[in-house]
Amino acid sequence: MAALKLIYFDIPGGRAEPARLAFKLGSIEFEDFRFPFSDFPEIRKKTPLNQVPVLEVDGKAVTQSNGICRYAARLANLYPEDVYTALLCDEIMEATEDVTHKLVATFGLEGDALLTARNELVTGPIMRLLRWAESKLSDGGGEFFIENRLTIADLKIVVWVNSLCQGNLDHIPTSLVQDTAPKLMEHRERILNIPEIKKHYQSC
Repeated sequence: MAALKLIYFDIPGGRAEPARLAFKLGSIEFEDFRFPFSDFPEIRKKTPLNQVPVLEVDGKAVTQSNGICRYAARLANLYPEDVYTALLCDEIMEATEDVTHKLVATFGLEGDALLTARNELVTGPIMRLLRWAESKLSDGGGEFFIENRLTIADLKIVVWVNSLCQGNLDHIPTSLVQDTAPKLMEHRERILNIPEIKKHYQSC
């Protein structure tokens, strides 16, 4: 097994979290290197594209969060082998990442500019994704998104839903997911109660 080092901010959730959960679920050994925001200016100089997450595989740095997630998922048997089913898994991951990009673009805004931008996100891209993801969950059988089993798509969504529910994002109601897509809240509880995941968050 390659020596793995996952490099990301020391925050709950975020773009590295689905890969981190996949490693935990697959009992994959890795170094979970987390750093404070204050260290980012120096750390980014050593990354391929001046951004994180980065996964070092035997010392070689690899970037792009969804690529890292898929790699972790393959190691942990959490990614479909069938090419079409894998496409459906990727669809969910990439749609979630698209909205994450839009949300991150509002970081740094203040006052009325932040309020306006977040309101537009809530009533537009975020709400569309929540409703779409809920329909995808129903298409998948209602318990998991893909293959009636846990995959990286479930981990990607649950991390994102968690971020909306924690109250750390100004002007995004913590009740938004429950009000818009209650089946995603049920999915969240189901995933968070998987023993390995529950243990992970208890130790954070």
